[in-house]
Amino acid sequence: MMSRTVSSWILSSARNSIVLQRKGRLYSICIPNRQKIKWKLVFSKRLLYPAASCSLDNVFSLKKAFRHTSTEEEQFSFQLSPSQINDILRAGELSHKILDLNSKNTNSVLRFESNQLASNTPIEDRRSAATCLQTRGMMFGVFDGHAGSACAQAVSERLLHYIAVSLMSRQALEEIELAVECMKPVMPILQLHKHPNDVEYREITSQYFENLRVYWQHLLDLDIEPGFSLEEAMVSAFKRLDSDISLEVQAPQENELMRNLALQVAFSGATACVAHVDGVHLHVANAGDCRAILGVREEDGTWSTLPLTRDHNAFDEFEIRRLKREHPRSEEKTLFVNDRLLGILMPSRAFGDVQLKWSKELQHSVLENSCDAEALNIYQYVPPNYHTPPYLTAEPEVTYHKLRGKDKFLIIASDGLWEMLSNEQVVKLVAGHLTELNEQKPQLAFEKPVNLGYMHNLLLQRKNGGIASLDQNIATHLIRHAIGDNEYGEVDQEKLAAMLTLPEDLARMYRDDITVTVVYFNSETIENYYRNNE
Repeated sequence: MMSRTVSSWILSSARNSIVLQRKGRLYSICIPNRQKIKWKLVFSKRLLYPAASCSLDNVFSLKKAFRHTSTEEEQFSFQLSPSQINDILRAGELSHKILDLNSKNTNSVLRFESNQLASNTPIEDRRSAATCLQTRGMMFGVFDGHAGSACAQAVSERLLHYIAVSLMSRQALEEIELAVECMKPVMPILQLHKHPNDVEYREITSQYFENLRVYWQHLLDLDIEPGFSLEEAMVSAFKRLDSDISLEVQAPQENELMRNLALQVAFSGATACVAHVDGVHLHVANAGDCRAILGVREEDGTWSTLPLTRDHNAFDEFEIRRLKREHPRSEEKTLFVNDRLLGILMPSRAFGDVQLKWSKELQHSVLENSCDAEALNIYQYVPPNYHTPPYLTAEPEVTYHKLRGKDKFLIIASDGLWEMLSNEQVVKLVAGHLTELNEQKPQLAFEKPVNLGYMHNLLLQRKNGGIASLDQNIATHLIRHAIGDNEYGEVDQEKLAAMLTLPEDLARMYRDDITVTVVYFNSETIENYYRNNE
């Protein structure tokens, strides 16, 4: 049993000075004197420099009713009932089924399901999903923040709009610009699919819109016909948004709140993975260590995995070679130290993180003129061997894949999932979940006439099928297995309860924030495309 052995070890280790090694990432907590004010230094997987503490975070936080706030609590328990476990795991569920009333142009996306589970408080991951209204297709994004959630929040609100604008025709951009000039309503660019508890930085929405407008004015000035390809649009959008994040913190702001928010966004960071699906055309843009994979059902009924991204970090040979090309040979041995960029950051591509992009002089100038920087826990930190910035980029790597009938689903997730489960394990879990749902789904073809006895049998069939015990949302199913699996790939309820009740000062050492979005494809629509275009 996991309970007494592992749970007690977790608790006792947390109440002493410990150093843990998990999958190549070092974590430590030091409590020198329990009678005095404690200090805590956590070397997370992300950053090793003083990090932004986002006091402006008014963000969605998963249910914490059963989560301890500190390992110092006297009454410390890892016990949760099954219903309490489900309440926590299912709090962030989001699902959306695509209703396409135009049968001539059926969507290749059947539905998507998403969920997230916090480790950090508040959670630093974000997600986005949207239907393009001025162009075709749907977009799905996962954003993994570090040094706070401010950058991930901003990118999740803005990036899909930048991509959509990049894809619009010159005529559509001119019409929107004319509407803004004449102070007329602007036709919406995206239909967002959001969780009810997802929030926005409403105080700065107008500035975000103005900077988006400057971007589409720039696109009009370029006078490119017939416009960007989808790959070019995604690359342009990523780079332009990161540039805007950098410029906004250097520009004068209307008030202190906007100034502080701009500081937090720029000095925190976020990796991003965005998929654009239009018919059989799938493009995935990735910057950092979020990941996207396809679940493929082969002709013999077996399942295989098709990776669509590479993790941009010190373990990727292509990234190492890229950075070596971009910097002098004299820096080859200092670009990655202890498997981190300049010994500081795990991912080698990210939004924000201006500490690894700006010159020393610019950092000093911006922070010197920011009276609240220290109160926000933002400090100038120049790592050793910081000679030729920028060392970090938000330019994505874009992968194109033409969907086939055997491509059944797409999984996009932050690295909190991939640290726990392999690509193959994730596809196996999704495939198995699909099979279980289909097997347990009751037959609802009613006999005529319908009588009470027949309805009673249907209810018994539903009850005995155990549908209620199975996660209906596949993202929840994946998160449950990610944090609760034992060595046999089965969920250990006591381990699951312990992982969910870990206090805030300990949870981050055992698991990261996890965000998962699974997109199911309409195989019939995809196969019809090939039949009609033979």
